[in-house]
Amino acid sequence: MRTQVAIIGAGPAGLLLGQILHNAGIDNVILERQSAEYVLGRVRAGVIEEGAADILREAGVGARLDREGLVHDGFDIHAPHRDIHINLKRLSGRAVIIYGQTEATRDLMEARQASGRPTIYEAKDVALHDFDSDSPKVSYVKDGQKHEISCDYIAGCDGYHGISRASVPEASIKTYERVYPFAWFGLLADVPPVSPELIYVQNPEGFALCSMRSMTRSRYYVQCGLDETAEGMSDEAFWKILKSRLPAEAAETLVTGPSIEKLVAPLRSFVAEPMRFGRLFLAGDAAHIVPPTGAKGLNLAISDVHYLSQAIIEHVQEKTAAGIDAYSQKALARIWKAERFSAWMTQLLHRFPDTDSFAAPLQRAEVTYLADSEAAQTALAENYAGLPY
Repeated sequence: MRTQVAIIGAGPAGLLLGQILHNAGIDNVILERQSAEYVLGRVRAGVIEEGAADILREAGVGARLDREGLVHDGFDIHAPHRDIHINLKRLSGRAVIIYGQTEATRDLMEARQASGRPTIYEAKDVALHDFDSDSPKVSYVKDGQKHEISCDYIAGCDGYHGISRASVPEASIKTYERVYPFAWFGLLADVPPVSPELIYVQNPEGFALCSMRSMTRSRYYVQCGLDETAEGMSDEAFWKILKSRLPAEAAETLVTGPSIEKLVAPLRSFVAEPMRFGRLFLAGDAAHIVPPTGAKGLNLAISDVHYLSQAIIEHVQEKTAAGIDAYSQKALARIWKAERFSAWMTQLLHRFPDTDSFAAPLQRAEVTYLADSEAAQTALAENYAGLPY
């Protein structure tokens, strides 16, 4: 098989890249090691920046987002000694949209099917070849038969555990990582959200987050230990912990119900540099991970795809390498700003096991400063709502 771009991974990053390239008339094939049902069943982030929403609209997959997404002009931070409302719209001029990653993936899958471009699910033993040359190839096994794709570019959109980054020689890549000493226990339930906007909770017993997927489906999180398992906490125990960490008014009005899904998500910050290796380009979780505290994971993947798609289109149509040569540097500049912000919010809101007598009042002072300083709130709002591309 011959194509212009072989895309590894059919998550939101790979599907969006395929859609943008298709719209530009550039042939592409997507390879995915899991089934379509598995990909669609992954429950992930739900806060989308306006800039990311604009990219989805330009790609032709924003109709349902605009119809069903919940526009939020701000969010609340609750700490034992202060409550802070961050007015995103007033402070930054931008809002965010609550729209589940699962729904965005569904929209992209439907657009992919309508495009007629191939997506090969359950592709086994995917291997990348000769990406340091002008004639890269990708091999895979499907239904017991080995296949090979010749291409001009390989886009590695296959996540943290994927083959793309793992195919790069160790001497050619540098990684940076911080693993946090706690996790989030998440519960999804068909109950109305406790608040019309998100509530981030800093509590001596641990962090909590009240989020939503719609006005009838809520997503809640509580900080937990790394040894916690989804099966190890009952719904009743979860709701009890959550209520104990919420402000009194929210705890009183919280509607509980049986869980649809429970998960435990460890937190880490991770960056791989560079993001280009000859004709192989990394995008999304293949190149970086952020703690979910700052709601940047999906948004960073979309910004990577924006930079990469424009670079490939420019290289194909205008025969200039300026875009692909600058891709890694341009993407990493935005990534590191998001990493900084996500790490800062994580530090601000969580209880760290090794917190000493100095760190606790320091965290308290940080919240007090944020509550009393419009400049500090503006900086938070600008980063949360999304920095410019």
